Amino acid sequence: MPTTARWAATLTLTATAVCGPLGTTALAAPDLGPSGLYAPSALVLTMGHGQSAATVTAERAVTLNCAPTASGTHPDAPRACAELRLTDGDFSALSVRAGVMCTKEFDPVVVTVDGVWKGKRVAFERTFANECVKNSYGMTVFTF
Repeated sequence: MPTTARWAATLTLTATAVCGPLGTTALAAPDLGPSGLYAPSALVLTMGHGQSAATVTAERAVTLNCAPTASGTHPDAPRACAELRLTDGDFSALSVRAGVMCTKEFDPVVVTVDGVWKGKRVAFERTFANECVKNSYGMTVFTF
């Protein structure tokens, strides 16, 4: 093999080895904003018994961070983040799971969500008839 061909092959292999992984990583990076940073998605979810957030003391609170990776004190952060990505962070778009049966007991539960989703401020409050009904919305977001 001539020397020129060897140098060309060596340079090609070196460029592929060095630049190839960089291109793959850049394509896989989710939710990059215009500055090249992740748009924050960090939420605090609370739950308490009562009829409104104004009159309820939070009994449980969890954190949920969805960017750049799922984390926080939520019991199933990866699945909760995946579920929220499907609704683009719209908590009111979470639907009731099929086949869930709850009693008609009235023991109101209030859930609040505060934080940011993809860099936008989020404030959500919903009162459910009881904890079973709360847990039936979506798959994992309100199950904490």
